[in-house]
Amino acid sequence: MQKVSSMRPSYIFTSESVSEGHPDKVADRISDVVVDAFLSRDPEARVACETLVTTNRIVLAGECRAGDDQISDIIKGLEEKVRQAVKTIGYAQKGFHWATADYACHLHAQSADIAQGVDAGHNKDEGAGDQGIMFGYATDETEELTPAPLQWSHNILRRLAEARHGGEHRLEPDAKSQVTVQYENGRPSRILKVLISHQHHEGLTPRDVEAIVKPYALEVLPDGMVTDETDWLVNPTGNFVIGGPDGDAGLTGRKIIVDTYGGAAPHGGGAFSGKDPTKVDRSAAYALRYLAKNVVAAGLARKCTLQVSYAIGVSRPLSFYVDTHGTGQVAEEKLEAVLPELIGGLTPRGIRLHLGLNRPIYERTAAYGHFGRTPDAQGGFSWEKTDLVAALKSEFGC
Repeated sequence: MQKVSSMRPSYIFTSESVSEGHPDKVADRISDVVVDAFLSRDPEARVACETLVTTNRIVLAGECRAGDDQISDIIKGLEEKVRQAVKTIGYAQKGFHWATADYACHLHAQSADIAQGVDAGHNKDEGAGDQGIMFGYATDETEELTPAPLQWSHNILRRLAEARHGGEHRLEPDAKSQVTVQYENGRPSRILKVLISHQHHEGLTPRDVEAIVKPYALEVLPDGMVTDETDWLVNPTGNFVIGGPDGDAGLTGRKIIVDTYGGAAPHGGGAFSGKDPTKVDRSAAYALRYLAKNVVAAGLARKCTLQVSYAIGVSRPLSFYVDTHGTGQVAEEKLEAVLPELIGGLTPRGIRLHLGLNRPIYERTAAYGHFGRTPDAQGGFSWEKTDLVAALKSEFGC
Protein backbone atom coordinates (compact mmCIF):
# COMPACT_ATOMS: atom_id res chain seq x y z
CA MET A 1 0.00 0.00 0.00
CA GLN A 2 1.30 3.43 -0.93
CA LYS A 3 2.03 5.69 2.05
CA VAL A 4 -0.08 8.85 2.09
CA SER A 5 1.91 12.02 2.70
CA SER A 6 1.02 13.88 5.91
CA MET A 7 1.64 17.25 4.23
CA ARG A 8 -0.64 18.23 1.38
CA PRO A 9 1.05 20.85 -0.82
CA SER A 10 -2.17 22.65 -1.79
CA TYR A 11 -5.31 23.07 0.28
CA ILE A 12 -7.82 25.57 1.66
CA PHE A 13 -8.00 26.28 5.39
CA THR A 14 -10.21 28.57 7.49
CA SER A 15 -9.96 29.93 11.02
CA GLU A 16 -12.16 32.28 13.01
CA SER A 17 -11.78 34.83 15.78
CA VAL A 18 -14.26 36.58 18.04
CA SER A 19 -14.10 40.03 19.57
CA GLU A 20 -13.71 41.08 23.19
CA GLY A 21 -17.46 41.80 23.15
CA HIS A 22 -18.49 38.31 22.09
CA PRO A 23 -20.50 36.89 25.02
CA ASP A 24 -18.12 33.97 25.58
CA LYS A 25 -15.19 36.37 25.59
CA VAL A 26 -16.95 38.65 28.07
CA ALA A 27 -17.23 35.60 30.32
CA ASP A 28 -13.55 34.70 29.76
CA ARG A 29 -12.46 38.21 30.63
CA ILE A 30 -14.48 38.32 33.83
CA SER A 31 -13.07 34.95 34.91
CA ASP A 32 -9.54 36.23 34.31
CA VAL A 33 -10.32 39.43 36.22
CA VAL A 34 -11.04 37.11 39.14
CA VAL A 35 -7.73 35.25 38.66
CA ASP A 36 -5.82 38.55 38.58
CA ALA A 37 -7.61 39.82 41.69
CA PHE A 38 -6.51 36.77 43.67
CA LEU A 39 -2.94 36.70 42.35
CA SER A 40 -2.59 40.42 43.10
CA ARG A 41 -3.13 39.62 46.77
CA ASP A 42 -1.51 36.18 46.97
CA PRO A 43 0.86 34.87 44.26
CA GLU A 44 0.13 31.32 45.46
CA ALA A 45 -3.66 31.73 45.26
CA ARG A 46 -5.80 29.03 43.69
CA VAL A 47 -8.67 29.95 41.40
CA ALA A 48 -11.05 28.05 39.15
CA CYS A 49 -13.72 30.54 38.17
CA GLU A 50 -16.55 30.03 35.68
CA THR A 51 -18.69 32.95 34.49
CA LEU A 52 -22.12 33.09 32.90
CA VAL A 53 -23.35 36.26 31.20
CA THR A 54 -26.80 36.71 29.76
CA THR A 55 -29.38 39.49 29.45
CA ASN A 56 -28.47 41.96 32.23
CA ARG A 57 -27.00 39.23 34.40
CA ILE A 58 -23.49 38.21 35.48
CA VAL A 59 -22.96 35.04 37.52
CA LEU A 60 -19.64 33.83 38.94
CA ALA A 61 -19.10 30.33 40.33
CA GLY A 62 -16.15 28.16 41.24
CA GLU A 63 -13.44 27.49 43.76
CA CYS A 64 -10.68 29.60 45.24
CA ARG A 65 -8.03 29.74 47.93
CA ALA A 66 -5.82 32.51 49.31
CA GLY A 67 -3.54 32.88 52.30
CA ASP A 68 -4.18 34.67 55.58
CA ASP A 69 -7.96 34.38 55.31
CA GLN A 70 -8.09 36.84 52.41
CA ILE A 71 -10.84 35.13 50.41
CA SER A 72 -13.81 37.08 51.75
CA ASP A 73 -11.99 40.40 51.39
CA ILE A 74 -10.99 39.64 47.79
CA ILE A 75 -14.50 38.50 46.90
CA LYS A 76 -15.96 41.73 48.30
CA GLY A 77 -13.88 43.72 45.84
CA LEU A 78 -14.71 41.65 42.78
CA GLU A 79 -17.97 43.29 41.75
CA GLU A 80 -16.34 46.65 41.09
CA LYS A 81 -13.55 45.01 39.07
CA VAL A 82 -16.03 42.93 37.05
CA ARG A 83 -18.22 45.93 36.23
CA GLN A 84 -15.16 47.94 35.21
CA ALA A 85 -14.11 45.17 32.81
CA VAL A 86 -17.55 45.15 31.18
CA LYS A 87 -17.45 48.95 30.94
CA THR A 88 -14.02 48.82 29.31
CA ILE A 89 -15.30 46.41 26.68
CA GLY A 90 -18.02 48.94 25.90
CA TYR A 91 -21.29 47.46 27.13
CA ALA A 92 -23.77 50.15 28.13
CA GLN A 93 -26.78 48.71 26.30
CA LYS A 94 -30.33 48.27 27.52
CA GLY A 95 -29.97 44.49 27.41
CA PHE A 96 -26.50 44.37 29.00
CA HIS A 97 -25.16 47.37 30.91
CA TRP A 98 -22.02 47.44 33.00
CA ALA A 99 -23.69 49.47 35.76
CA THR A 100 -27.11 47.85 36.01
CA ALA A 101 -26.64 44.15 35.21
CA ASP A 102 -27.54 41.86 38.12
CA TYR A 103 -24.38 40.44 39.71
CA ALA A 104 -24.07 37.24 41.71
CA CYS A 105 -20.91 35.59 43.06
CA HIS A 106 -20.92 31.94 44.13
CA LEU A 107 -17.18 31.39 44.59
CA HIS A 108 -16.27 29.13 47.50
CA ALA A 109 -13.19 27.53 49.04
CA GLN A 110 -11.17 25.02 47.04
CA SER A 111 -11.68 21.33 47.78
CA ALA A 112 -9.24 20.03 50.38
CA ASP A 113 -8.87 16.84 48.34
CA ILE A 114 -7.64 18.79 45.32
CA ALA A 115 -5.42 21.02 47.45
CA GLN A 116 -3.55 18.09 49.03
CA GLY A 117 -2.73 16.71 45.59
CA VAL A 118 -1.37 20.00 44.30
CA ASP A 119 0.49 21.37 47.31
CA ALA A 120 4.14 20.53 47.93
CA GLY A 121 5.13 18.94 51.23
CA HIS A 122 6.37 15.78 52.94
CA ASN A 123 9.25 15.45 50.44
CA LYS A 124 6.74 15.79 47.58
CA ASP A 125 7.10 18.39 44.85
CA GLU A 126 4.05 20.37 43.87
CA GLY A 127 1.74 18.25 41.73
CA ALA A 128 -0.28 19.08 38.65
CA GLY A 129 -3.67 20.62 39.37
CA ASP A 130 -5.44 18.10 37.17
CA GLN A 131 -4.86 15.23 34.79
CA GLY A 132 -4.95 15.89 31.07
CA ILE A 133 -3.15 16.43 27.79
CA MET A 134 -1.90 19.76 26.46
CA PHE A 135 -0.49 20.82 23.09
CA GLY A 136 1.80 23.52 21.79
CA TYR A 137 2.32 24.59 18.20
CA ALA A 138 4.26 27.01 16.05
CA THR A 139 4.62 27.56 12.32
CA ASP A 140 6.76 29.96 10.33
CA GLU A 141 3.94 31.07 8.02
CA THR A 142 3.52 34.39 9.88
CA GLU A 143 5.87 36.72 11.75
CA GLU A 144 4.10 35.74 14.96
CA LEU A 145 4.81 32.05 14.20
CA THR A 146 1.09 31.32 14.30
CA PRO A 147 -1.26 29.94 11.61
CA ALA A 148 -2.07 32.63 9.06
CA PRO A 149 -5.90 32.30 8.92
CA LEU A 150 -6.17 32.64 12.70
CA GLN A 151 -3.64 35.47 13.04
CA TRP A 152 -5.31 37.48 10.31
CA SER A 153 -8.75 36.88 11.81
CA HIS A 154 -7.47 38.17 15.16
CA ASN A 155 -5.83 41.18 13.50
CA ILE A 156 -9.07 42.22 11.83
CA LEU A 157 -11.06 42.23 15.05
CA ARG A 158 -8.33 43.88 17.08
CA ARG A 159 -8.17 46.72 14.54
CA LEU A 160 -11.95 47.11 14.56
CA ALA A 161 -11.92 47.25 18.36
CA GLU A 162 -9.29 49.98 18.20
CA ALA A 163 -11.51 51.91 15.80
CA ARG A 164 -14.57 51.47 18.01
CA HIS A 165 -12.73 52.60 21.13
CA GLY A 166 -11.24 55.45 19.12
CA GLY A 167 -14.61 56.93 18.17
CA GLU A 168 -16.27 54.73 15.54
CA HIS A 169 -19.51 54.71 17.53
CA ARG A 170 -21.60 53.06 14.80
CA LEU A 171 -20.02 49.76 15.82
CA GLU A 172 -20.98 47.85 18.99
CA PRO A 173 -18.74 45.40 20.90
CA ASP A 174 -19.91 41.99 19.62
CA ALA A 175 -18.17 40.70 16.48
CA LYS A 176 -16.75 37.65 14.73
CA SER A 177 -14.35 37.25 11.83
CA GLN A 178 -13.26 34.37 9.64
CA VAL A 179 -10.51 34.15 7.02
CA THR A 180 -10.20 31.42 4.38
CA VAL A 181 -6.72 30.98 2.91
CA GLN A 182 -5.50 29.14 -0.16
CA TYR A 183 -2.22 27.31 0.49
CA GLU A 184 0.16 26.41 -2.33
CA ASN A 185 3.23 24.26 -1.67
CA GLY A 186 2.36 24.41 2.00
CA ARG A 187 2.49 28.21 2.17
CA PRO A 188 -0.32 30.82 2.28
CA SER A 189 -0.75 32.14 -1.25
CA ARG A 190 -3.96 34.23 -1.17
CA ILE A 191 -7.06 34.99 0.84
CA LEU A 192 -10.17 33.49 -0.73
CA LYS A 193 -12.84 34.75 1.68
CA VAL A 194 -13.19 37.23 4.52
CA LEU A 195 -16.26 36.98 6.74
CA ILE A 196 -17.04 39.71 9.27
CA SER A 197 -20.16 39.84 11.40
CA HIS A 198 -20.22 43.01 13.49
CA GLN A 199 -22.84 44.34 15.86
CA HIS A 200 -23.94 47.84 14.86
CA HIS A 201 -26.32 50.68 15.58
CA GLU A 202 -29.93 50.46 14.44
CA GLY A 203 -30.55 51.62 10.88
CA LEU A 204 -27.36 50.46 9.19
CA THR A 205 -27.54 48.04 6.25
CA PRO A 206 -24.96 45.30 5.59
CA ARG A 207 -23.57 47.52 2.84
CA ASP A 208 -23.18 50.36 5.36
CA VAL A 209 -21.37 48.07 7.77
CA GLU A 210 -19.10 46.77 4.99
CA ALA A 211 -18.16 50.34 4.11
CA ILE A 212 -17.14 50.85 7.74
CA VAL A 213 -15.27 47.62 8.46
CA LYS A 214 -13.61 46.72 5.16
CA PRO A 215 -11.04 49.56 5.13
CA TYR A 216 -9.92 48.65 8.64
CA ALA A 217 -9.58 44.99 7.69
CA LEU A 218 -7.53 45.85 4.63
CA GLU A 219 -5.12 47.82 6.82
CA VAL A 220 -4.04 44.67 8.66
CA LEU A 221 -4.19 42.01 5.94
CA PRO A 222 -0.82 41.31 4.28
CA ASP A 223 0.01 42.93 0.97
CA GLY A 224 -0.73 40.68 -1.98
CA MET A 225 -2.98 38.26 -0.08
CA VAL A 226 -6.23 40.06 -0.91
CA THR A 227 -7.05 39.90 -4.62
CA ASP A 228 -9.88 41.00 -6.89
CA GLU A 229 -11.31 37.50 -6.44
CA THR A 230 -11.39 37.69 -2.63
CA ASP A 231 -14.98 37.25 -1.52
CA TRP A 232 -16.15 39.57 1.28
CA LEU A 233 -19.13 38.58 3.38
CA VAL A 234 -20.24 41.23 5.91
CA ASN A 235 -23.20 40.66 8.22
CA PRO A 236 -24.72 37.94 6.03
CA THR A 237 -27.76 37.65 8.34
CA GLY A 238 -28.70 41.18 7.23
CA ASN A 239 -29.01 42.76 10.69
CA PHE A 240 -26.90 42.55 13.84
CA VAL A 241 -28.24 45.07 16.35
CA ILE A 242 -29.07 42.74 19.23
CA GLY A 243 -25.79 41.18 20.33
CA GLY A 244 -23.49 40.42 23.19
CA PRO A 245 -24.88 38.64 26.25
CA ASP A 246 -28.35 40.03 25.45
CA GLY A 247 -28.39 38.15 22.15
CA ASP A 248 -26.64 34.95 23.22
CA ALA A 249 -25.54 33.68 26.65
CA GLY A 250 -21.80 33.56 27.22
CA LEU A 251 -19.79 31.01 29.20
CA THR A 252 -16.15 30.75 30.19
CA GLY A 253 -14.08 28.38 28.09
CA ARG A 254 -16.21 27.96 24.96
CA LYS A 255 -13.73 29.53 22.54
CA ILE A 256 -10.68 27.34 23.13
CA ILE A 257 -9.85 26.96 19.43
CA VAL A 258 -9.97 30.73 18.97
CA ASP A 259 -7.70 30.99 22.01
CA THR A 260 -5.07 28.63 20.57
CA TYR A 261 -4.36 27.72 16.93
CA GLY A 262 -7.60 28.08 15.02
CA GLY A 263 -7.89 24.36 14.38
CA ALA A 264 -4.51 24.10 12.65
CA ALA A 265 -3.13 22.08 15.57
CA PRO A 266 -4.60 19.71 18.17
CA HIS A 267 -6.10 20.98 21.41
CA GLY A 268 -6.10 19.03 24.66
CA GLY A 269 -9.62 20.18 25.50
CA GLY A 270 -9.03 22.27 28.61
CA ALA A 271 -9.88 25.96 28.68
CA PHE A 272 -7.45 28.63 29.93
CA SER A 273 -9.48 31.52 31.33
CA GLY A 274 -10.48 31.51 34.97
CA LYS A 275 -7.66 29.19 36.04
CA ASP A 276 -4.60 29.99 38.13
CA PRO A 277 -1.28 28.68 36.79
CA THR A 278 -1.20 25.54 38.95
CA LYS A 279 -3.80 24.28 36.48
CA VAL A 280 -1.70 22.67 33.77
CA ASP A 281 -4.54 23.13 31.29
CA ARG A 282 -3.29 26.68 31.20
CA SER A 283 0.36 26.76 32.29
CA ALA A 284 1.53 23.66 30.41
CA ALA A 285 -0.19 24.82 27.21
CA TYR A 286 1.68 28.10 27.58
CA ALA A 287 4.94 26.23 28.19
CA LEU A 288 4.49 24.05 25.10
CA ARG A 289 3.73 27.08 22.93
CA TYR A 290 6.91 28.66 24.30
CA LEU A 291 9.01 25.61 23.46
CA ALA A 292 7.46 25.08 20.03
CA LYS A 293 7.88 28.75 19.13
CA ASN A 294 11.54 28.67 20.10
CA VAL A 295 12.12 25.51 18.05
CA VAL A 296 10.72 27.24 14.96
CA ALA A 297 12.41 30.58 15.71
CA ALA A 298 15.75 28.74 16.01
CA GLY A 299 15.28 27.25 12.54
CA LEU A 300 15.10 23.68 13.85
CA ALA A 301 11.76 23.18 12.07
CA ARG A 302 9.22 25.11 10.05
CA LYS A 303 6.37 23.56 12.02
CA CYS A 304 6.38 22.02 15.45
CA THR A 305 3.67 20.32 17.51
CA LEU A 306 4.30 19.26 21.11
CA GLN A 307 2.17 17.19 23.48
CA VAL A 308 2.50 16.64 27.22
CA SER A 309 0.36 14.69 29.70
CA TYR A 310 -0.07 14.90 33.47
CA ALA A 311 -1.71 13.11 36.39
CA ILE A 312 -3.32 15.14 39.17
CA GLY A 313 -1.00 15.42 42.13
CA VAL A 314 2.05 14.18 40.17
CA SER A 315 4.82 16.64 39.42
CA ARG A 316 6.64 15.18 36.41
CA PRO A 317 4.84 14.76 33.10
CA LEU A 318 3.72 11.26 32.17
CA SER A 319 4.71 11.73 28.52
CA PHE A 320 6.23 14.24 26.11
CA TYR A 321 5.96 14.12 22.32
CA VAL A 322 7.43 16.13 19.43
CA ASP A 323 6.27 16.23 15.80
CA THR A 324 8.01 18.52 13.31
CA HIS A 325 5.77 17.46 10.41
CA GLY A 326 8.64 16.45 8.16
CA THR A 327 10.24 19.91 8.38
CA GLY A 328 12.72 19.24 11.19
CA GLN A 329 16.48 19.73 11.03
CA VAL A 330 16.96 17.70 14.24
CA ALA A 331 15.66 14.25 15.14
CA GLU A 332 12.44 14.49 17.11
CA GLU A 333 13.76 12.04 19.70
CA LYS A 334 16.61 14.44 20.47
CA LEU A 335 14.18 17.32 20.90
CA GLU A 336 12.10 15.17 23.23
CA ALA A 337 15.15 14.63 25.43
CA VAL A 338 16.24 18.27 25.55
CA LEU A 339 13.16 20.51 25.49
CA PRO A 340 11.52 19.65 28.84
CA GLU A 341 14.74 20.35 30.74
CA LEU A 342 14.89 23.87 29.33
CA ILE A 343 11.83 24.76 31.40
CA GLY A 344 12.25 23.01 34.72
CA GLY A 345 11.42 19.51 33.53
CA LEU A 346 7.90 20.74 32.67
CA THR A 347 6.86 20.40 36.31
CA PRO A 348 4.07 22.81 37.28
CA ARG A 349 6.36 24.83 39.54
CA GLY A 350 9.21 24.75 37.02
CA ILE A 351 6.90 26.18 34.37
CA ARG A 352 5.56 28.90 36.64
CA LEU A 353 9.00 29.98 37.80
CA HIS A 354 10.51 30.03 34.32
CA LEU A 355 7.64 31.99 32.76
CA GLY A 356 6.77 34.10 35.81
CA LEU A 357 3.14 33.04 35.80
CA ASN A 358 2.23 33.81 39.44
CA ARG A 359 1.34 37.38 38.53
CA PRO A 360 -1.87 39.23 37.64
CA ILE A 361 -1.28 39.02 33.87
CA TYR A 362 -4.33 37.16 32.65
CA GLU A 363 -7.14 39.63 31.90
CA ARG A 364 -5.20 40.82 28.86
CA THR A 365 -5.14 37.29 27.41
CA ALA A 366 -8.92 36.86 27.24
CA ALA A 367 -9.45 38.17 23.69
CA TYR A 368 -7.62 37.92 20.35
CA GLY A 369 -5.73 34.76 21.23
CA HIS A 370 -3.32 33.67 23.94
CA PHE A 371 -0.60 33.13 21.34
CA GLY A 372 0.96 35.32 18.66
CA ARG A 373 1.07 38.24 21.08
CA THR A 374 3.87 40.58 22.14
CA PRO A 375 5.49 40.05 25.57
CA ASP A 376 5.02 43.11 27.78
CA ALA A 377 7.03 44.76 30.52
CA GLN A 378 4.68 43.55 33.26
CA GLY A 379 5.31 39.89 32.40
CA GLY A 380 2.29 39.30 30.21
CA PHE A 381 2.70 36.82 27.35
CA SER A 382 6.09 35.69 28.64
CA TRP A 383 5.48 32.42 26.78
CA GLU A 384 5.82 34.34 23.51
CA LYS A 385 9.49 35.14 24.11
CA THR A 386 12.12 33.51 21.89
CA ASP A 387 14.90 33.63 24.48
CA LEU A 388 15.75 29.94 24.09
CA VAL A 389 16.92 30.32 20.50
CA ALA A 390 20.62 30.73 21.32
CA ALA A 391 20.59 27.73 23.66
CA LEU A 392 18.84 25.56 21.09
CA LYS A 393 21.22 26.54 18.32
CA SER A 394 24.18 25.82 20.58
CA GLU A 395 22.77 22.47 21.70
CA PHE A 396 22.17 21.24 18.18
CA GLY A 397 25.09 22.93 16.42
CA CYS A 398 22.98 25.18 14.20
